[in-house]
Amino acid sequence: MASGNTEEVIRQCVAVLEQIVADDSVPRNIRRSAETVKNTLSKKSEPASMRAAACISTLDEMSNDPNLPLHTRTLIWNVASQLETIPLG
Repeated sequence: MASGNTEEVIRQCVAVLEQIVADDSVPRNIRRSAETVKNTLSKKSEPASMRAAACISTLDEMSNDPNLPLHTRTLIWNVASQLETIPLG
């Protein structure tokens, strides 16, 4: 996958995370975690594969929160799936 595609995937993931952060029906701790993941993904100083790998485990933890609304869990799973498409290296 070309780096242009990788950055596009990250940009789309950041946009979804911004939706989660702005959603008042999402518990505050999940919104905080989404903000952290968004900031990590936005750090251009690190390789995209490193940023994605660092965020996937956090997204997994977020998706296991019992207070998470179902629509948000689906969004989080989609973001994690997109990040998993970013090649290592």
